[in-house]
Amino acid sequence: MRLLTHNMLSSNIKGVTNGFPLRIEIEKVVEKQVDFNADFLRNMFPKIEWKALVGAALTLGYVELPEEVEPSRLDSEDFLRKFHHALLELHLEEGALVCPETGRRFPVSKGIPNMLLHEDEV
Repeated sequence: MRLLTHNMLSSNIKGVTNGFPLRIEIEKVVEKQVDFNADFLRNMFPKIEWKALVGAALTLGYVELPEEVEPSRLDSEDFLRKFHHALLELHLEEGALVCPETGRRFPVSKGIPNMLLHEDEV
């Protein structure tokens, strides 16, 4: 699961008001090379919750993203490459995503998060 995916997921358990960002529990992380596309990154930047991305990247051991960022940084190829690496090349292969409010664990297996809810959570 890419951090791009993580940044878009939240807990939809009935009654949960604070289901984002999901906490990451790591069993296995892999890096997968992806072609660099600066235009894609510039278009995705406004859609990304930056603080959640930085926190997730730190959890996976990647410390190259600044805590805060201005849109003017999108003109820097060095910044874009770091953003690209965190967003698209770091993959949570095995582990879990945890609801920040309820502690409910959603397993991640072979890079695929299982966000299915139990009957009593719908």
